[in-house]
Amino acid sequence: MRWEDLDKAEGKAFVVEGSGNSKLRVQFFWPFRGDYWVIDLAEDYTYAVVGTPSRKYFWILSRTPSMAEDTLQTLVAHLQARGFDTSKMQRTVHDCGM
Repeated sequence: MRWEDLDKAEGKAFVVEGSGNSKLRVQFFWPFRGDYWVIDLAEDYTYAVVGTPSRKYFWILSRTPSMAEDTLQTLVAHLQARGFDTSKMQRTVHDCGM
């Protein structure tokens, strides 16, 4: 895949007051915005899990191109326990040679 084939979205994120920095409101362009919640975070910040309040979408974000499979499976189990449908989860393959 070439970089120019990638989709991207740009937005400004604002912390929801009283959320302890765990809930964000993201404005993409007026009037489109979305609510995103940090629902899991590694103590050392090596990964974060972000989801929408509707539980329709989620992202498992890692600071490295790969994540230990057991860690990933634990996070997926936590998402399932919280009501997220992980059956359509897509993994991004990172080609570090790009």
